Amino acid sequence: MRISARADCAVRAAVEPAVRQGDGPVKAEAVATAQGIPHTFLEGILGDLRRGGVVDSRRGGDGGYRPARAAAEITVADVIRAVDGPVVPVGGDRRTGLACSGTAEPSLPLWIALRADVRQIPEGVTIADLATGTLPEPVERRAAEPAAWENP
Repeated sequence: MRISARADCAVRAAVEPAVRQGDGPVKAEAVATAQGIPHTFLEGILGDLRRGGVVDSRRGGDGGYRPARAAAEITVADVIRAVDGPVVPVGGDRRTGLACSGTAEPSLPLWIALRADVRQIPEGVTIADLATGTLPEPVERRAAEPAAWENP
């Protein structure tokens, strides 16, 4: 699985309003500056996050962006889906469209299991986890494994 630059920026953009939640809505310019994301690129991402129900926006001088619901209820998977679609597409977006036949038939459960396994991490980490810097223990343990950054 490859995480797109857009998804990476979207996660960072979703965390910033969560970290500053007590300060009211956060302007796009502040998110762009804090996260080092080009403002024009960020505007498109914030639009996707708004349409995806991850952030709310308010116009005007006191406007900006804030989490659409409690940050503990917004998963990294929600953010990825808002900007990139399915977290792990296998043979297209719809499970019903995936079929393997003949000698390849046993590969279907393989792809379904892989999809479920890869989705487990982003669905188990919330924007609140990232905002507070306290990732779930299984994620911390996996990231600390020596082979975590190796490319086979």
